[in-house]
Amino acid sequence: MNNLPFLNLQLGGMSVEFTMLALAIVLGFVHILLAIHFITNERGLMWNMGPRDEAKPLSGRLAGRLDRALANFKETFPLFAVAVLMAAALGRHNSMTLWGSQLYLGGRILYLPLYALGIPVLRTIVWFAATVGIVMILSALFAG
Repeated sequence: MNNLPFLNLQLGGMSVEFTMLALAIVLGFVHILLAIHFITNERGLMWNMGPRDEAKPLSGRLAGRLDRALANFKETFPLFAVAVLMAAALGRHNSMTLWGSQLYLGGRILYLPLYALGIPVLRTIVWFAATVGIVMILSALFAG
């Protein structure tokens, strides 16, 4: 099977697909920590430790971008995770699941700084590539 050389990882005896899933979980924590750090810098520590009842918009560009990037990650990650888990449950690991999982993670890693820096067109292309990764895994499920 052909692998993307920069992501050809198998950690802890896991398949490449499960390694990409585990690394995507780590990326999720990175999203959360970055967003909450910059939001807390804007709103204050007491807001972070309080009930957060005031749902006012963020005024800082970076805090807002990181918050929106986190929201976007939360939209795509469950689809990716379920697709990888289904592929494992059905024993459908092949070049499509391998490339798809690597494309998803690589795209999502690039997406975060692109969004934070406010780079519009390239960010959308990278989002699309990550989404194609999910579609590739799904195609392996439907192909049987």
